[in-house]
Amino acid sequence: METDVGISEYIGHDVPKIEGIIKQRFTDFLVYEVDLDSQVIHLKSLDMPASSKKGVDTAATGDPAVAESAQNPTEPASSAVDQSSEQPVTMGPVAETSEEAATAEEEAPKEDEPWPERFTKALEPFLSEAVIGRVKELYIEGPEPPLTLVSDSGWAGRQAKVATGGEDSAESSVAAPPVQAEEPEPRGKGKRGRDRGRGGRGGRGGRGGGRGGRPGAREDNRKVLSDPIASKETRTGLHQVIRDLFAGKLETETDTTAPASDDGSRIAIKWSRRGGGGGRGRGRGGGRGERGGRAEGEGRGGERGGYPPYIHFTLQKTNRDTQDALVNLSRTLHCNVKDLSVAGTKDKRGVTVQRVSLRRGNKTVEDVWKMANGFNGRRTMEEVLTQRGERGVRVADFNYRKASLELGMLKGNAFVITLRNVRVDSMDTLDRAMTIIKTKGFINYYGMQRFGTACIPTHTIGLALLKGDWHRAVSLILRPRPGEHPDVVAARNAWLVDKDLDRALDIMPRRVVAERCILESYKKQNGDTRNAMGALSTIPRNLRLMYIHAYQSYVWNAIVSERIRMHGPEKPVVGDLVFDESSAKAEAGDVDVDAIEPTEGEGILEDSVTNEDTAKESGRSGKRSRKAWEPPRVKTLAEEDLDKYSIFDVIMPLPGKDVDFPGGALGERYKEFLRRDGLDPNNFVRKQKDYTLGGSYRKILHLPKELSWTVMKYTDPDVPLAQSDEDKLLGFPPPASVEDGRFLALQINLQLGTAAYATMALREVTKTETSSHYQTTLTQASEDQKYRTSDGVEEERAE
Repeated sequence: METDVGISEYIGHDVPKIEGIIKQRFTDFLVYEVDLDSQVIHLKSLDMPASSKKGVDTAATGDPAVAESAQNPTEPASSAVDQSSEQPVTMGPVAETSEEAATAEEEAPKEDEPWPERFTKALEPFLSEAVIGRVKELYIEGPEPPLTLVSDSGWAGRQAKVATGGEDSAESSVAAPPVQAEEPEPRGKGKRGRDRGRGGRGGRGGRGGGRGGRPGAREDNRKVLSDPIASKETRTGLHQVIRDLFAGKLETETDTTAPASDDGSRIAIKWSRRGGGGGRGRGRGGGRGERGGRAEGEGRGGERGGYPPYIHFTLQKTNRDTQDALVNLSRTLHCNVKDLSVAGTKDKRGVTVQRVSLRRGNKTVEDVWKMANGFNGRRTMEEVLTQRGERGVRVADFNYRKASLELGMLKGNAFVITLRNVRVDSMDTLDRAMTIIKTKGFINYYGMQRFGTACIPTHTIGLALLKGDWHRAVSLILRPRPGEHPDVVAARNAWLVDKDLDRALDIMPRRVVAERCILESYKKQNGDTRNAMGALSTIPRNLRLMYIHAYQSYVWNAIVSERIRMHGPEKPVVGDLVFDESSAKAEAGDVDVDAIEPTEGEGILEDSVTNEDTAKESGRSGKRSRKAWEPPRVKTLAEEDLDKYSIFDVIMPLPGKDVDFPGGALGERYKEFLRRDGLDPNNFVRKQKDYTLGGSYRKILHLPKELSWTVMKYTDPDVPLAQSDEDKLLGFPPPASVEDGRFLALQINLQLGTAAYATMALREVTKTETSSHYQTTLTQASEDQKYRTSDGVEEERAE
């Protein structure tokens, strides 16, 4: 319930309740990232891009034109084709006609290709066509072995896996048996679950990691075996041509895994343990990633083709959390998931659009487009351009860039939200409610996503961590939750009831990160559960911090509710806090922890262990470079200050050592609230540094940057009322209001900053619980469900 996390008040408390259902369908909740240039990100074209020769020359000389052109959300998709001629380095989509494709192929320098034709010619005297094909696949994959992490997406994912004979078989054509992937470790042994389940923690490359680096690093067991070669001279020649052709990046050795036969010995071809002079800083002399060992390809004439080291593209995903989508892409693109990064994680329940960056290695935009769209033998060009993307994922609009995306590199999100089965006493009431949000804003509560979706709120775990009650924190994390996946239920019972640690680890899905970390820690201690603090420390730092931040958010919600009850939402009062005028940067939002955490349109807590941890492990900073954070100067309002500020200037602190409490009675109530929870309001320093709270500030009201609304009518709830970018580009019929429809829908277009939750704006209209569980219950009981048909265009529901 919202009241359990401090959400209780409204600005328009005198406006009657407007009933409506949120997220009945995925397209009822469309989210578009707003980049740092204030551009709303949309899919613009599904066509294959092309790397121009002119772009190679420009990029090689370091011309500023390498930078990606800003996206224009109002621009027709077809105009992207025109832009490509004006922006040679920016990859505008180009329709693949046979004439253009042939011209591009003739003009492109041979060495710009992932696999120049001369490679095949040089190997033909020694290897069969099939073996050469496997060597090519190994080379294009790059020196970093692709992760084999498989995300469990629940029932839907499992059914798809059974139907297709395995998820990898449907997504990767490079999983041919002769190219040996990394051997999986035995289930239940701890390491695989810990390292893979935490977003790819295994196999970090820096500081001598990867191949030939520090002990314990993930090894690359991929290799391609030649056919038996009887002639010693031929074997010697093959060794020599591999060494010369690939400049030491690939190495050969006589295969000793099988006994020699009369037909001769086989030669094993694999990536060099020296890392081929590039990659992520293999060996201590290479430093970490780009800082010491250079980006992959540097030292041999720059990235392949002279293009910048990163490719940026637009990702649209449907009903998939961000990390799940990135893991899926990493398998499809044959790259490490750590090579993919985003500016913010997006909500699972809906259709979301955002930019993604890829550390490309030796891949071109054409390579990435083909692999991501299955245009490598699995799908035809016609299928790619006329059917939806596979598994709810579509990528488009490729650009070469000099730098990767990092968490926080966005200004917010734009939304198209459709409320269904709306019931209101009059249109005047509806307009009043929407006008209040447009002119007076809404209470800037932290939404329900902040506290997880389970019956055990994550802020209770955060409180236990702050109090040092380690065993209670472990108990809360491992406790059963109603409605969980059967595998998770069985795994919890295996441990909590049967005390069978091996079976619990064997069953527990890898997406259940915190629980697996704790159980694996117990496994290492031979079942001893006394070191609860140590077990908790194995949980990724980002997830542990989110438990802490959830508690801060709970306190903030509760105190803001108290402030609204005491003084109303109209104007500032004596004792309120505002940013000091000399602290303008603070007012811009630099002090809010939400810059690096999920907000509305972004993933729920459990799904957000993503870029920050993986970026650190790959040698990249999880945040943009900036000066050390200093607490902003704030001002406690006196009587003479009240006419200088508005209610939109008022801020409230999240608890911590670096913030001030409000003045007067509200400040005392704040401190008493913390004391009741067993915390000292004057001491947030902990022996465990991760649990020391610095605190931050957040404005108590949020005014949308843009807001408009439309009333629609419909009868069939299976017919979409909004359309995704992909469906528009595929030419699907646009949704339309039905004049004689039986039911009312309200479609809202709004744009919010990074720290605001769209569902909190919607609750101001509906005066209804916004939790996903409650909204699902409303959907199932809704009257419009009686009119469902199987003719709906959309093949999904958000139930």
